[in-house]
Amino acid sequence: MITQEDRKFMQMAIDASVENVKNGGGPFGAVIVKDGEVISTGVNRVTANNDPTAHAEVSAIREACRKLETFHLRGCTIYTSCEPCPMCLSAIYWAGIKCIWYGNTHEDAAHIGFDDQFIYEEIALPVIKRSIPMVQLMPKEAIVAFQDWDAKEDKVEY
Repeated sequence: MITQEDRKFMQMAIDASVENVKNGGGPFGAVIVKDGEVISTGVNRVTANNDPTAHAEVSAIREACRKLETFHLRGCTIYTSCEPCPMCLSAIYWAGIKCIWYGNTHEDAAHIGFDDQFIYEEIALPVIKRSIPMVQLMPKEAIVAFQDWDAKEDKVEY
C-alpha cells in the first residue's frame, strides 16, 4: 500500500534530482528513510566530481552509513528518482536495505542517454566472453588473505 509518507519521501528524491540538474549534476536523487525519518539524501555527482561511482543511491548509502555508524542499513527504505542501475542495486543489496521505491524506469533513463542494459548483459556472460578482459593472476598468493579471514575468530562478518 502506498502511503502519503511514501509519496512525500519520493517527492523529496524527485526534487533532489531536479535541483541537481540545475546544479550541474545528473538527473538522479535518492533518499534513505528509517522509521519515518530521513537519514540521508544523495544526488548524482558523477561528472561534477569526476567519480563514476558518485550515483545518487551510492552517495545516499555512504552518508546513511556514516550517520548511523554502521555498514548495514537494515530497516531502511530507499526512495530513488530512477530504478537503480546494476552498481546501485548491488550496493542496496549489500547494505541490506529492505525496500526500494523508484520513479523512472531504466528504460526511461536509456531514452535520455543513461543506458545500462549492456552491463546487465555483460554480467550474464561467462567471464571469458566479457568485453573487458578478465584474467586471473596469482590465485595461490591471493587466496592467503581469504584463508586468513576464514580462520580469523574475531572477524566482523557482513
